[in-house]
Amino acid sequence: MSLAAEAFVSQIAAAEPWPEKATLYQPLKEDQILLSDSASSLAVQTFLRMCGLPVQVSCCANAEYMSPSGKVPFIHVGNQVVSELGPIVQFIKAKGHSLSDWLDDVQKAEMKAYMELVNNMLLTAELYIQWCDDYTATEISRPRYSSPYSWPLNHILAYQKQWEVRRKMNAIGWSGKSLEQVYEDVSQCCQALSQRLGTQPYFFNKQPTELDALVFGHLFTILTTQLTNDELAEKVKSYTNLLSFCHRVEQTYFKEHDGESQSGSSRHSKGSLP
Repeated sequence: MSLAAEAFVSQIAAAEPWPEKATLYQPLKEDQILLSDSASSLAVQTFLRMCGLPVQVSCCANAEYMSPSGKVPFIHVGNQVVSELGPIVQFIKAKGHSLSDWLDDVQKAEMKAYMELVNNMLLTAELYIQWCDDYTATEISRPRYSSPYSWPLNHILAYQKQWEVRRKMNAIGWSGKSLEQVYEDVSQCCQALSQRLGTQPYFFNKQPTELDALVFGHLFTILTTQLTNDELAEKVKSYTNLLSFCHRVEQTYFKEHDGESQSGSSRHSKGSLP
């Protein structure tokens, strides 16, 4: 199919109403999913809930390999499959749903800058801790990532993933960082987010945007995921307004819908916010 034909099909699909059986795919919640993927998945779920769009969550051992980009989560809507928050936001916008259309151009640019900060700092830190810290990789990341597979495929896939992430860290200049330097990067990112949030309920005052969904996905997951130590979560806990923000989003978009949060039932989870 030509690019023009693909674009036409995408426009037609985007114009269709949101279906009742839209599905979000992620790795197995109980035994497989890791911090970074859990955060990304929660960010997309939060964004969809903020838009008022229902979605069923399907946990699959091979979700990463089903994704068109090789990254999770991804959504299956009608005959369209879209992965990662950015493309999903654009896809939803084409269907007439946006959380940020009311922002002016300066605010939109600021929102995008903070989203880049979260992706470049928090997401990268999560990947570093998972795969570049030997103790975490040995005790948590490799066993969980490979849990659905039998020997020797489990070892092959886990070490392949670790090699891919470490190669990425080397490319972006993170391979030489110590764990303490990574924790400090997280703290500086949280400080910037805390200063931007201030005393507002959301980052742009009274209405949530995709930035709020992204930040909540990462901070909530950091706070509720069991790692080899609590150092990462402690960096977030230092900022009381960020904790209040997480409580607010959880209560507004998850508690009243489900009776429990999306991150509360996994054995990899601590279960609740501090």
